Amino acid sequence: MGYIILIVVLAVLIVGIGGTMLLRPRGTRGIARRRGGGDLGTGSGTGTLEREAPAGTEEGTGTATAPPRPATPAERPAPPEPALEKPPPSAGRMVRLRARLARSQSGFGSALLSLLSRERLDDDTWDEIEEVLITADVGVTPARQIVSDLRTQVKVEGTRTPDEVRSMLRAELLAQVETPASRALRTQRHEGRPAVILMVGVNGTGKTTTCGKLARSLIGDGESVVLGAADTFRAAAADQLQTWGDRVGAEVVRSDREGADPASVAYEAVSQGIETEADVVLIDTAGRLHTKTGLMDELGKVKRVIEKRTSVDEVLLVLDATTGQNGLRQARVFAEVVDVTGIVLTKLDGTAKGGIVIAVQRELGVPVKLAGLGEGPDDLAPFDPATFVDAILGD
Repeated sequence: MGYIILIVVLAVLIVGIGGTMLLRPRGTRGIARRRGGGDLGTGSGTGTLEREAPAGTEEGTGTATAPPRPATPAERPAPPEPALEKPPPSAGRMVRLRARLARSQSGFGSALLSLLSRERLDDDTWDEIEEVLITADVGVTPARQIVSDLRTQVKVEGTRTPDEVRSMLRAELLAQVETPASRALRTQRHEGRPAVILMVGVNGTGKTTTCGKLARSLIGDGESVVLGAADTFRAAAADQLQTWGDRVGAEVVRSDREGADPASVAYEAVSQGIETEADVVLIDTAGRLHTKTGLMDELGKVKRVIEKRTSVDEVLLVLDATTGQNGLRQARVFAEVVDVTGIVLTKLDGTAKGGIVIAVQRELGVPVKLAGLGEGPDDLAPFDPATFVDAILGD
């Protein structure tokens, strides 16, 4: 009888303990926490148990709360303005780029030096010298003039050392590259107004890029610049010019629609330059050569409209130096449209043969003022005849 009572007591205890375990809420392990201290699993502390509030509800109340509202574009903080670049000054650029220029011109100069260094200079040798000059884009008339001058010097001086040959050729090439016209760009304010530079040239010669590089160079020299995107027939041209201006802090005046009147954009750019007291206004123009008449009318109108506000101080013709005689034909067309005051030769560090400098100056009677010597943003340099001739001769 005693054993039976003991078994019954044990059964009651087992049933009671099991009921308690079944009544414990599921899922509380691992997400329950204790208020007032203590650590679950140790049995210490006197705090009470509570559930972690589900996501999206207010803790302890079970009331649903709205997720945070995303910020509107107007409320989002504006991205920081990119730091403006500080271009180097233009002084000494061509000297710094001399090695690059020499690599592309040394073939022309070395061929001439080799021929002139022969012990005997007969008619066939002089014909070879003339051919080298012509194939280097010097032009027929200048080539013959150079050969004539060199032949006279050789007859007078007689024997020639390598140094004497080099000195003689350098002096002759320098005489052909030099010009009495000034190579300085007119970029000074006058009569309380900015200098205005009109950039002209066929599309594909690097005209818009040259315009941006020139703006960098002027800003590097301490000038303030306004850019006018008057090539309204190519949306990419205005975007490209905008990028150049944004990088160095030059204001860009452009139309909000493609095909707008180029003269109107040019006029607004000049007006903005006058109002903001800028030092220089650079106007990029279209270079379509579909019809000569259309080009003349368009560029002529741009120039006339600008001159209602102020004078045009420079008209720079941008030519691709690698195009040779084709570049000369382009030069003739543009010279008939506007009074070109200077030439910019781009890609002079590429496959250009160098003689184009002599040919285009003789053709137009205006000097090469700037040379593009690479694809970098600061690879536009004021043209220096001595540095150029030395690069041709590999000095």
